Amino acid sequence: MVEVEIPHNAEPPAWVRCDSCVTLIYAKRFTRALKVCPDCGSHTRLTARQRLEHLLDPGTAVPLDPVECVPDPLGFSDTRPYVDRLVDARAATGQRTAVLCARGTIEGRPVVVAAMDFGFLGGSLGCGEGALITAAAHTSLRMRVPLLLVTASGGARMQEGVLSLMQMAKTTNALAELDEAGILVISLITDPTYGGVAASFATLADVIIAEPGARLGFAGPRVIEHTTGETLPEGFQTAEFLLSHGLVDDVVPRAALRATLGQLLALQPAADPEPDAAATAAPAATATDSGAILRRPEELAGADPWATVQLARHPDRPTTLDYAAHLLDGFHELHGDRIAEDCAAVVGGPGLLNGRPVMLIGHQKGGTGLVERKRRKFGMPNPGGYRKAARLMRMAAKLGLPVITLIDTPGANPGPDAERTGQAGAIAANLRLMARLPVPIVAVVTGEGGSGGALALAVADRVLISANGIYSVISPEGCAAILWKDASAAPTAAEALRVDARQLLELGIVDGVVPEPPGGAHTDHPQSAALLGAALTAALNELDP
Repeated sequence: MVEVEIPHNAEPPAWVRCDSCVTLIYAKRFTRALKVCPDCGSHTRLTARQRLEHLLDPGTAVPLDPVECVPDPLGFSDTRPYVDRLVDARAATGQRTAVLCARGTIEGRPVVVAAMDFGFLGGSLGCGEGALITAAAHTSLRMRVPLLLVTASGGARMQEGVLSLMQMAKTTNALAELDEAGILVISLITDPTYGGVAASFATLADVIIAEPGARLGFAGPRVIEHTTGETLPEGFQTAEFLLSHGLVDDVVPRAALRATLGQLLALQPAADPEPDAAATAAPAATATDSGAILRRPEELAGADPWATVQLARHPDRPTTLDYAAHLLDGFHELHGDRIAEDCAAVVGGPGLLNGRPVMLIGHQKGGTGLVERKRRKFGMPNPGGYRKAARLMRMAAKLGLPVITLIDTPGANPGPDAERTGQAGAIAANLRLMARLPVPIVAVVTGEGGSGGALALAVADRVLISANGIYSVISPEGCAAILWKDASAAPTAAEALRVDARQLLELGIVDGVVPEPPGGAHTDHPQSAALLGAALTAALNELDP
């Protein structure tokens, strides 16, 4: 933004010009908008101090103790002595380093924040910055409260040589300690975040959110183009590009950051809570619990298996996101496998089920619109979908959150791209992970449970199925084509495969059946969600330690 003075008879107001859309904005309006252009949405950089003022609840910020480091360990000088550059940076910003650290609260939730300032030597990572990030992590560990990292950096500080490089390892090790202790870490990526910061603590958080347009990468665009001779695509390395490639969890406008962070911080269990006899006692069975799960085959009416197949596939059945909207407070969808893609056929994120933090993961067929169903690949995941699910399950294990999986898929994506990126290995890895996950898992087949693509989300402590769900090693049509040599024999194959809820319960494949409204789940989404919610609550109560 560029300030422009507009003279007139009265005291001239200050204006700013947006560098992106060249719009003139009244300065006070610009400040009220948190330095975001109201016309094009361009997010102007904030200082570290402004970040703390914006994010922390008023009056709660307590600065962390300063960390002393050798100011010029190499005695470095280029066109100017490094110590002179430091003096100028400190005078310009009022800070001793490119990082400010404080503890406080966001939306009433305790947090330790380490915020970087690009205005201090490009936010470069030197010994002082590494020491402060590490100290913030250690404070977070000692207090057992989440750590929020607000990043803005051009990379490692050249004037401190290889000592700067070592800060990457130092800060990474500090975050590893938080992983082992089950402390939530969140990264807020702001523009720009490059080099040694991007390749260390910025991208190791449990949740990575980015401001719109923020750039993140190891090498900057000019370095890439100069080295490779390639012309980069429009939007390369921006937050939106990163989201589409599975590298960040979400892109959140500045005005929504505090609310979003408040929701995420609620996932961290309170530090050393006082024992509560009512809370620690075994949950008493309730009237709702008693009928929430049907556990005996005789409680289920007999059904034609082929008719059940048709109901399980009904395009109007509730999806995972439908159930999340009805059942979970504060649900926040997280994206990406942190490798290469955000498979739209698998969705997931944390939320509160009747006040209990849980991690919800499920297949997403895409609802009734054909375009959306194609985008979701009709609920048939790529390897990235299973890797995203595995990442969320590991996050749940770290934080002690129960995992709920909702299965509704014809099967894993059988396409060549899925095979090239390791479909079989991704499914196998999930089976192994879920078999040893140290938190309760409740899996529910809400529609189709197709082959290994379904099983990859269905290894659980409790496996339930909706009354009109199906679960099979292969689709009835596929079985008929292979064994009967006639796809029209699908109804006969469905009966032979014993795919419906009653027969699955008799076989011991499922632990119970979730009732559905008369006519099927597609007839009444709110009632279907209420029935599922009661079953999930009952199952989780059974699994409470």
